[in-house]
Amino acid sequence: MAEQQRVSGFFDSYAADFDAIYGNRHAMVNRWVNKYLRKSMRLRFEKTIAGCDPIAGRSVVDIGCGPGHFSIELARRGATHVFGLDFADGMLDVARKHAEAAGVAGRCTWAKGDFTTWPFDRTYDYAIVMGFMDYVQDPDAVIKKTLSITTGRAFFSMPRAEGFLAWQRRLRYRRRCELYLYTEPQVRRLFAGATDRRVEIEPIARDMFVTVHAGR
Repeated sequence: MAEQQRVSGFFDSYAADFDAIYGNRHAMVNRWVNKYLRKSMRLRFEKTIAGCDPIAGRSVVDIGCGPGHFSIELARRGATHVFGLDFADGMLDVARKHAEAAGVAGRCTWAKGDFTTWPFDRTYDYAIVMGFMDYVQDPDAVIKKTLSITTGRAFFSMPRAEGFLAWQRRLRYRRRCELYLYTEPQVRRLFAGATDRRVEIEPIARDMFVTVHAGR
């Protein structure tokens, strides 16, 4: 619980800056940082949106939804129900404002809570788990629960443990909150239990982008 509070506190304070990464509203230096050091964020957004096709009439759960960019874009494209779950009030406040501005508030539901204990009473066509596994102490539990509520495709970003970007992230997060990074063999072992599904793992900059398809 203490670890979750640290993560929640960090993202509450980071909400506006995190939101600006997607909106490209930073100064010139930060735009350069976003383009080169945060390339994964752009790629995983593009790949997730493309992977949720067809989206018209479908449902989406966005786990660790942050400021809601994935959820809102999919609602704009025709998703009939999007559920965004996060543990940071600051992120959810931004998400609600964006949904209202985009005219999709009626198709988006936002809630504060812990995914591992949230009492889901339905399944979803697509599940999005982007930028969430970086802060999860028990990734196996998150993966199993995600797949249990997903009837179509689930998308995960798994932060890579190797390279310069991993090194600089470890330095930046030392005083913020716990950070969990993975090697490709570790990721393959985590998803090995999904024997009834097809798993694709693709390196993208600082992350591994994982797509889990229903059925083999």
